[in-house]
Amino acid sequence: MGLLWPIGRRSVDEDFVAYYAARGTVLHHTAYLLCGDWHLAEDLTQITFTKLYRVWHRLERHDVLDQYARQVLLRAFLDERRRPWRRELSTPPESPDLDGAVPDGPGPDERLLLQRALMGLSKRHRAVLVLRFWADLSVEQVADVLGCSTGTVKSQTSRGLAGLRASIGTDGHIALRETPGGHR
Repeated sequence: MGLLWPIGRRSVDEDFVAYYAARGTVLHHTAYLLCGDWHLAEDLTQITFTKLYRVWHRLERHDVLDQYARQVLLRAFLDERRRPWRRELSTPPESPDLDGAVPDGPGPDERLLLQRALMGLSKRHRAVLVLRFWADLSVEQVADVLGCSTGTVKSQTSRGLAGLRASIGTDGHIALRETPGGHR
């Protein structure tokens, strides 16, 4: 015997499925830029859409849905990094275990160079740069998502970009300083 849904439920589910189909890939790539691991990015995307689905019927402002989804994703990322069982090494970019496709754009060497440099930044700098330049959010929107002032976003953006420039260097080689945790 199948489940019977209330009359209005079908359109709510269809709206959610349509949103997932339209934004799932973009959110997955954003998650990857935050964590640097395709498998963890997939988990974070699933966590994000699960949380969204649980409150979908209460969401009234669909004009800010992307911003809300990114905020849920960022919080899921930060929560996952705090879990003691999540303290493992990320999948290296050159690993054969990676099965995700990277969107069209710069060549693989440039993407790898940028991704390595991005992973060398602190979580805060990385989050600000991903939200500002990948998710194309304004300074005010990033401040709202991260729960900080616009001045903090501006200074974190400046420091993050300076870190990227210092990491990549003029010869195109990464010059990251590694610490025992793998982060600067």
